[in-house]
Amino acid sequence: MSYFQFSPDYALTNYIDAYWYAKGDKNELTTEKILPDGCVDIIFNLGENHKADDNGFIMKNEGVYLVGTMTRFKNTITTSETDLLGIRFKPAAFSAFYEFDSLHEVTDQKIELDKEFLPDFQKIMEDSVLSLNQFFLNKLSKPNHNLFQVINDILKHKGQISLQVLALSHFTTIRQLERGFKKHVGISPKEFINLVRYQFAVSTIKSKSANQSLLDIALECGYYDHSHLTNEVKRYTGVLPSQF
Repeated sequence: MSYFQFSPDYALTNYIDAYWYAKGDKNELTTEKILPDGCVDIIFNLGENHKADDNGFIMKNEGVYLVGTMTRFKNTITTSETDLLGIRFKPAAFSAFYEFDSLHEVTDQKIELDKEFLPDFQKIMEDSVLSLNQFFLNKLSKPNHNLFQVINDILKHKGQISLQVLALSHFTTIRQLERGFKKHVGISPKEFINLVRYQFAVSTIKSKSANQSLLDIALECGYYDHSHLTNEVKRYTGVLPSQF
């Protein structure tokens, strides 16, 4: 499978992580593993019906789907007919463009969207990045929440920060953080912290030096011990740390 990412217009970079395009190779039939990243995506299926995960969910030809925040890995089947265009929104940024009761309702799920509220399909086929930029610049509004600073704090600490410290630092309560994260991110702040920590752990494992043990990495990344690290990484990726 060929995969490409494109940066959005500069004015959108606080809200959209990337536009991406995935195209199946000729005579290809493979399984791709998708890992949790704390983001939600909108996906346009430009090709034939696509089996989106190992639960049998089918994305129809010319269908548009909201993919909720993931808390576990998924396997997706790619064939020569795979032809997908995606918009990956930064955590809590979806509400800068769309009103949604609660993203928690679509966590680990996919729902088909009404095309009335989306970019024109024909324009996307002609010039995807330009048409997406124009569409989202026109839709951009200030989100009605203050979660971005909290999220940046979690990212800065690589997931090694407690809910109590976050609440105190941002003059709020744990209950308000819970409510805000579930509505605008799709998962609890504790789950988001765990996601960020596992991502840092995987990055550290991949770049570890020859004399650095998994126990060293576990402690550096805020895990209790080697076993704690192993369980968390396997929960999110399906593989052991030693397999990276």
